[in-house]
Amino acid sequence: MDAAAQFTLDQRDDGRALLSIEGALLVSSIGALDNEFNRLDADISVIDISGVNEIDTIGAWVMVRLADRHEAEIVGANDRAARLLNAVQDASGDAGDGPVRDPVWIRVPKAMGELVFDMRAGIIGVVGFLGRVLIGMGRLIRNPSRFPLKATVRQMELVGVSALPIIGLMSFLIGIVIAQQGAVQLEQFGAESLTINLVGRITLRELGVLMTAIMVAGRSGSAFAAQLGTMKLTEEVDAMRTIGISPAERLVIPRILACTFMMVLLGFYSSVVAIIGGAVVGQFALGIPFFTFLERIQEVVPTHDMWVGLIKAPVFGLIIGLAGCYHGMKVEGNSEQVGLRTTMAVVSAIFAVIVLDAFFAVFFTEIGWG
Repeated sequence: MDAAAQFTLDQRDDGRALLSIEGALLVSSIGALDNEFNRLDADISVIDISGVNEIDTIGAWVMVRLADRHEAEIVGANDRAARLLNAVQDASGDAGDGPVRDPVWIRVPKAMGELVFDMRAGIIGVVGFLGRVLIGMGRLIRNPSRFPLKATVRQMELVGVSALPIIGLMSFLIGIVIAQQGAVQLEQFGAESLTINLVGRITLRELGVLMTAIMVAGRSGSAFAAQLGTMKLTEEVDAMRTIGISPAERLVIPRILACTFMMVLLGFYSSVVAIIGGAVVGQFALGIPFFTFLERIQEVVPTHDMWVGLIKAPVFGLIIGLAGCYHGMKVEGNSEQVGLRTTMAVVSAIFAVIVLDAFFAVFFTEIGWG
C-alpha cells in the first residue's frame, strides 16, 4: 500500500515558496493533506509532484485547485499524472452547465408550434374520451339496472346543493354591482329606470350562467380532476377494471350528468339572486320599490333571454364535467401530476366556456334572439 503523501515547503530567492509533494495522492488519503493545504499562508509559485508515485482524479483535482488558488505552476508530473491534470483542468472550465439557448425569434415560434401541436393532441384525446363516455351511456341505457343512481344523486348534491351558498352570495353581489354601476352611467342621460332592463337582461342572458359556470369549474371541475387523479395514482381505477367494473360508468358518467343537470338549476338560481341584488339597489339607491323592480323585470325582459341562459347552461356543465374527468383520468406517474392536471382542468374548462359563450352570443343574435 502506498504511503500517504507528505509535503515540504522551501523558500525561494524571489520570496515565493516551492511546495514539494511525495507519496500517494489518492482519495483515501487526500482529505487530511487538503486541510493542511487550505491552512497554508505562504505564497506558492511552484508545486513539484515528481515525488508522487500514485495519483487519482481526486488527487489531481486537489492539485489543480491548489495551483489555481496560488497561481502556481505544477512541475514534475509523470505521464499518468499529466493526463489526469489536463483532464481535470479541461473539465473545470468556465463553460455554463445549461444548453445554449436559441435566439428569441426562434424560441417563440417554436414554443407556439409545440403549444398548437399539444392542443391538437388534447382535442383528439377529449373527443376520444367523450366517445368512451357515450358508449358507456349507451350500455347504461340498454341495461337501466346498472345505472349508478346513488352515485349520480351524491354528485348532484356536491355539485349543486353544496354550491348554493357561495353561488348565491356571488350572484347577489354581482347584481348589486351591475345595478349600481349601470345606474351611475344611465343617470347621465336621465334614464335610471332602464337599470331594470340592464340587470334583467344581462343576468338572465349572460352573466348569471357564465359566472356560475366559472364558479362550478373552479369548485367542482377541480374536485373531479383531483378525485379521479388520486384514484388513478392509488390504482383504484385499475382495480375496478380488474373486477369487471367500468370506471366510465361508475366514476365519470355520474359526475358529468350531475354537472350537466345542476348547471341548469344553478344558472337560473344565480340569475334570480342577481336580480334580487339589483332590486335591493333599486330600493335603497334609485328609489324604485323592491316589488316594482321585480314586476318590471317580467315586462322588459323578453322570454327568449331566459331560454338563452337555460340552453347554454347544460352545454357549459357538460364541458366542465368532461374537462374535469378527462384530466383526472389522464393522471399518471406521481402526485405532482394531480396538481398539474387539476390546474389544466380548471383552465381548459373556463377557456372553453368563454369561447362557447362568444359563439352562442353570435348564434342567438343571428337567429333573432339578440
